Parts: sequence; structure tokens; C-alpha cells
Amino acid sequence: MSKTANQVATIYNKLLFPIFQNMASNNHQRKGRQRDRHQNASHDVKLSKLLSFTLRHGAVKQGITIAADGYVDVNELLPHEKFQSFTEQQVRDVVAQNDKQRFELAEDEETKKLKIRATQGHTMSHIGEEALDLKPVNPDELPQAIHGTNEGVIEIIKKKGLSRMSRNHIHMAVDLPGEDGVISGMRQSCSWLVYVDIKEAHKDGLQFFRSKNNVILCSGNEDGFIKPKYLKFKKRE
Repeated sequence: MSKTANQVATIYNKLLFPIFQNMASNNHQRKGRQRDRHQNASHDVKLSKLLSFTLRHGAVKQGITIAADGYVDVNELLPHEKFQSFTEQQVRDVVAQNDKQRFELAEDEETKKLKIRATQGHTMSHIGEEALDLKPVNPDELPQAIHGTNEGVIEIIKKKGLSRMSRNHIHMAVDLPGEDGVISGMRQSCSWLVYVDIKEAHKDGLQFFRSKNNVILCSGNEDGFIKPKYLKFKKRE
């Protein structure tokens, strides 16, 4: 090997190789952090979906005790087979980070144990308006609300009205998604807006409530419907 080649090799080994090695190490660490963040996010999404189903629909069938006010003891929830891979801190994090404020944590006054509930969306019949701390809507203060839906069901709604289906309530928003104070009540992806005349429906005996995360709820008439005469329709552009 020539003297020049030796000099180049020496420079590479002493100066350039450590730099390249450090760059490779940093890149590996960065990918590792990105992978960890992705795994944590996926874990949080899974927990959020499990909590939504259990606290809104499945607790009784899953053998989990749920009170009339919708609360479940976190210490009873976590040992359940569906929640065994999660911790109390992860539950706290999911509740705090949920942009739609679907869940609520509280400390039991007697036992001092942590408990959790869904703020709305229940299908379990023993959970009612008063137990969930829902506030009656004054029609003079909120004369209308908006329900979001899609092309596949709009004609049915025009004929029959809005149905609570298997839920305890029909869900509505106080305004369009993204407007001030609107964090929940309809999906961003909805293609049709259904404007509900709260004032007229209230005159005919329908009751409307506001949840803690600002969703407007109505159980409908005796058949679970808000009739078409109270509705106006607009296709989103």
C-alpha cells in the first residue's frame, strides 16, 4: 500500500469512521424511538376502544360490575382478561388524552378507589339521564342541534326520522365539527347534516340533555324516534 493510501486509511479510521458509526447509531436509536411511539399509540388506541365498548355496552355481559351512574371500579376492570395487559396509569393517560372526552375518572367517596365511566353512548338500560349528570337543555338557549349521518341511511331518516337504535339516546352536536366548543357528537366524515328543531320537538314532549363533553342527547318518542317533521337536511360539500 502506498504512503498516500496509508494516510487516507489513517484519516478514515481516526476521523471519518467514528462519525459514520455515530450517525448509524443515532439513526438506529431514532428508529427505535419511533417504533416505541407507534407501539404505545397502538396500545392506547386499543385500550380506548376496549374502554368504549365495555363502559357503554358490554360490562354486564362481561361480568364487570357497573353502577347505575355508569361507573366501574378500575381495580375490578384491570384484572379482567381483556384489560390484563394494561395499567392504571395507562387508563389515566387514555382518559386525559382523549380529544373527545369520552371518559370520566373519579374517586369513590367511601372506598377512595379510582372509578371510570363513559360520558355518553350507553346501551345498558339501567343507566339513565340523572345518573350520568346530564343537564336538561333549555330550548330558548339552544333551539337546534345537528346530527351527522351518511348517504346509505339518509333516505330512511327522511322517511322515519332519527332513531336511537340500540343506544339509550340519539346523539347530536351543538354545531359543526371544529367549531368552538364542539369536540364530539358527530363524525368528521359524515356526508349529511340533519338539523333538529329542539324548540318544536320540546313543545311536543321530547326531552333533550347535554352531556359533560357537550353532546346533545335525546331518547326520542315512545318508539325511540325524533320524527321527520322536526328535521331539516343538508348534504355536506
